[in-house]
Amino acid sequence: MAIVNVTDQNFAEETGEGVVLADFWAPWCGPCKMIAPVLEEIDAEKGDNVKIAKLDVDENQETAGKYGVMSIPTLMIFKDGEVVEQVVGFQPKENLVELIEKHQ
Repeated sequence: MAIVNVTDQNFAEETGEGVVLADFWAPWCGPCKMIAPVLEEIDAEKGDNVKIAKLDVDENQETAGKYGVMSIPTLMIFKDGEVVEQVVGFQPKENLVELIEKHQ
């Protein structure tokens, strides 16, 4: 599975089934840029088991507001459309993999 860029319009659909790691980010955010290659590594290793969805909070404020995103990067794990985990700020790959595996 590739990393998908999602919008307010398709967020619910893209996070509605299975395990999805949603990355709430913005182009101007330094830690968001640092986490991007980590997400690419996770996708390369775990892509069959988890979808990674990236939401630009500047362009999609409705979804960011709905989930109460105040700081970025905020990473949420959805399982069948429900938020089951949330972490804020840069996370090492091991932490994110552990969170994903907990819900598979």
